[in-house]
Amino acid sequence: MDYRAILANARQKDVLLALAVIGLIVMFFVPLPAPVLDVLIAANITLGLLILLTVMFVKRALEFTSFPMLLLVTTTFRLALNVASTRLILEQGHSTTAAAGHIIEAFGNVIMGGNFVIGLVIFTVLILVNFIVITKGSGRIAEVAARFTLDSLPGKQMAIDADLNAGLINEDQARTRRSELEQETGFFGAMDGASKFVRGDAIAGLIITGINIVFGIIVGTMQHDMAIGEAANRYFVMTVGDGLVAYIPALTISIASGMLVAKSGTTSGAGTVVLDQMANSPRALLVSSGLLVFISLLPGMPVFPFWLMAGAVGAAGWYALKGQRKVEGDRKAEQVAEKAAEQAAAAPPVEQPLASLLHVDTLRLELGYGLLSLIDESKGGRLTEQIKATRRQLARDLGFVIPSVRIQDNLQLKPGDYNIFIKETKAGGGTLEPGMLLAMDPTGGAAPAIEGRDTIEPTFGLPARWINDNQRENAQFNGYTVVDNANVVVTHLTEIVKDSLADLLTRSELDKLLDELRGTHGKLIDELVPDKVSKPVLQKVLQNLLRERVSIRDLPGILEALAEVVPGMRNLTLLTEHVRSRISRQLTAQHVGGDGVVSVVALSPAWEREFMDSIMSTDKEGMERQLAMAPDKIQNFLRTTSDTFTRQFNSGLSPILLTSPVARPFARLLIERSLPTVAVLSQAEISPKAKLRTVATV
Repeated sequence: MDYRAILANARQKDVLLALAVIGLIVMFFVPLPAPVLDVLIAANITLGLLILLTVMFVKRALEFTSFPMLLLVTTTFRLALNVASTRLILEQGHSTTAAAGHIIEAFGNVIMGGNFVIGLVIFTVLILVNFIVITKGSGRIAEVAARFTLDSLPGKQMAIDADLNAGLINEDQARTRRSELEQETGFFGAMDGASKFVRGDAIAGLIITGINIVFGIIVGTMQHDMAIGEAANRYFVMTVGDGLVAYIPALTISIASGMLVAKSGTTSGAGTVVLDQMANSPRALLVSSGLLVFISLLPGMPVFPFWLMAGAVGAAGWYALKGQRKVEGDRKAEQVAEKAAEQAAAAPPVEQPLASLLHVDTLRLELGYGLLSLIDESKGGRLTEQIKATRRQLARDLGFVIPSVRIQDNLQLKPGDYNIFIKETKAGGGTLEPGMLLAMDPTGGAAPAIEGRDTIEPTFGLPARWINDNQRENAQFNGYTVVDNANVVVTHLTEIVKDSLADLLTRSELDKLLDELRGTHGKLIDELVPDKVSKPVLQKVLQNLLRERVSIRDLPGILEALAEVVPGMRNLTLLTEHVRSRISRQLTAQHVGGDGVVSVVALSPAWEREFMDSIMSTDKEGMERQLAMAPDKIQNFLRTTSDTFTRQFNSGLSPILLTSPVARPFARLLIERSLPTVAVLSQAEISPKAKLRTVATV
């Protein structure tokens, strides 16, 4: 692929657009001959029809994100044509009705029909239709769509994060969804402003029409000695024609603007969506057919038009009803076949020996009997598949496969309770409402109140409400993030696993990692493990990395980094810091935002000095270090850091804390409990090519 050719082609398009915009500005001041004006008017009408048809065939509004900019250009184009035609009408309109071109003359004669009063009335009706109905309606749609898009932005962002944590999507898919969300927000915000162009264009066209009529008659009677009737007839023809050639593309683009904004939530063309949704209600078509027949029987009503429409609507309803029954029959047949297959494949349960109860589960999820439907696939339960997807996602993100999760029922629990155990120790749990949905307000109370029972979301402790399934759309419309019970459990399990990664990396798991690596890097393993890097040291370093949610997927690079400093260096903290500096590119990439920039909260020089003064060596070599900071200063540091990051979280950012290499491990140790999800990086761990943006200072 020749990227230079593509780049050159893109630049040519940008240059052409720039020249076109400059040409529009020139049109406001330079007189145009009538033949040139005819060509430009034809181009304007063509552009309006092309935009309308494009909007009708796009499946999603985001497929036409250039529409607001195009709307501004076309509006400017029409106004420039109005100025050019007004100049010709007032300068040369006394001599012929073709003074502003044959297209304007033709449109004026067609609409006037030999009677300028009737023509003026029809033209006024067209103006009112466009200005009051279509333009105002499309502008209101754009305004409401922009407002609700912005209101629902936090909820959609949390939904993406929930799907990512549940393993339903990977990091690339989440990044794509966030990018689409940004495009959607920007598009509807731009459409809200662009709709004002349409309304302003309609007002300007109305004023220009009045100017052409009034001043045309004045010019004709006072400067060219024409009779008032003759001047009115001639200038009315040209003015109405000029207004029509401007209002036809304006009308089509106004309709296109309303249709494009109204496409929000659809994934098909306009015709497909309308016909498919009407076909979903065949009874409405049949009832409408009957009503048309009844109307035709009223005294004085013509029978043929109503019977023709009744026949067409009735035939459409009959075919739609026939298709709907066929689909329902096929669905029932599939359900019967699936149920028969499940019954045939079902085997009687085998009782496990009592000795199996002595086994220690690394990960176990216990469910109350009210939540057992979450793992029953015949009832739509998908918890098991979600947990499998979560394990796959964690393996991709963190570099090792977490142990299998054992799921079992516990009749001693309440029906809606669940508990999560790590190595037979309870790590978390919660209470759910079977059959209900959890609605969370990501705005912190700004969303409108909805019906439901107040509760606390078990994973992050956020206020939430239990709602019925029929309230889902209303809650989402009001900006709430709505999740089912399976998603709540999976999200909670994922966060607990991430907090316990160091405990899950046992010696046996390390051996599995080394055995898998031996297939591709056997020589490296034989050379380094255990002669240069012992397994206990390697395990501790990997646990230190996982404790801060750093991926160990690049295990060969980690081994090579350790081989550089052992056996001379024995301190595990210093070993870990050395490894982190060697994988700086990976560490930086984990925290790059959607705009390609790493948001940073910098540790101030004052706190840097405080850390340096408080770090003390406990051995002669200076490798064993401890933090001897006063308790009141520690509390002050924790309070300041927490306040700073809370403000950043509320503004939608997830920055890192940037410190010096010496202070980094101790700063992380202090904020580990209060801000467990905040990453602490040193300057040595930032990739040289990374783009940083300092958003605050501690």
